[in-house]
Amino acid sequence: MTCLTPWRASAATLRNCTRRLQAFPRVMLFAGIMAAASVMAAPADAAEWPTKPVQVIVPFPPGGSSDTIARMLTAPLNEKLGQPFVIENRPGATGAIGAAMVKRAAADGYTILVASIGVYAVNPFLQKNLPYDPAKDFDLLTVAVRAPNVLVATPSFPVRNVQELIKNMKSNPGKVSFASSGAGSSDHLTAALFWQKTGTDGLHVPYKGGAPAISDLLAGQVNVSFQNLNAVIQHIKTGKLKALAITSDKRSPLLPDVPTLAEAGVKDVEVYSWQGVAAPKGLPADVKSKLHGALVSSLNEPKMRQKLEETGFEVVANTPEQFAQFEQQELQRWKTVIEVGKITLE
Repeated sequence: MTCLTPWRASAATLRNCTRRLQAFPRVMLFAGIMAAASVMAAPADAAEWPTKPVQVIVPFPPGGSSDTIARMLTAPLNEKLGQPFVIENRPGATGAIGAAMVKRAAADGYTILVASIGVYAVNPFLQKNLPYDPAKDFDLLTVAVRAPNVLVATPSFPVRNVQELIKNMKSNPGKVSFASSGAGSSDHLTAALFWQKTGTDGLHVPYKGGAPAISDLLAGQVNVSFQNLNAVIQHIKTGKLKALAITSDKRSPLLPDVPTLAEAGVKDVEVYSWQGVAAPKGLPADVKSKLHGALVSSLNEPKMRQKLEETGFEVVANTPEQFAQFEQQELQRWKTVIEVGKITLE
């Protein structure tokens, strides 16, 4: 006998059916609440994302290359995706503090990281107990841009080219001073690689950022430095610094008379500083695709590309897969340089 045939049911069966029917609204209400909760908990798909501002973490102070690239990207991203992209500078520990903050953030597309080579490929070999793993804790989106370093000297330093610099260094081992924006920075590691390839030894003078390093270089307090092209191009053009060589694989159109290091006789020192964009690991695939598409189209806008190139940046805008492969190459390269040079944080 069932509740569907009450005319054939016993008294006991009818009482049981009554209790079940009375419970039915509560069961349906509970099921409805659970269904609504599951919808609310599910990540928004790409058609909906973003529905609120996106936080852009730059793990360095304002004014550096990573901060510059992040700020150049916010306007076109705002326009393409319809929500503000808000920059938050979280400096400290050579970018590790901001990177760890992104690692801990929800993987929902509302927190992204814009950072440089040090965060993605150098910190693991210089910092003990690093609070993040660059190869495991992020969804890599794209290498946005890259820029070569330029070997520059203060005008009063008595060398005119790379070979004269090498000769001077061999005559004065450990005495030619190389300014850098900090231990483990791109300019520091480029200098270390240069010393290794030329059999020389310079005096490393680290600063807390590129600006004070360049300031002392302009004042003649230090001799030479490998600086990002975009940071020193104007000083070179005005004669406040003299450029000896560039670390790119070919000459820069901004400095057509400056030879590459390979042309100057120093092989295998092609080095680029670069800025990459990433998100916490586990970003929904559709959101990742939409965000990557907006980044790439923003970087490839003609006005954006022209502005970047005029300041010394080269647009890369590659795929997440290409970024991951490139990061592995960079990790291995700088691991070797750091180990051979016995480099530590000073």
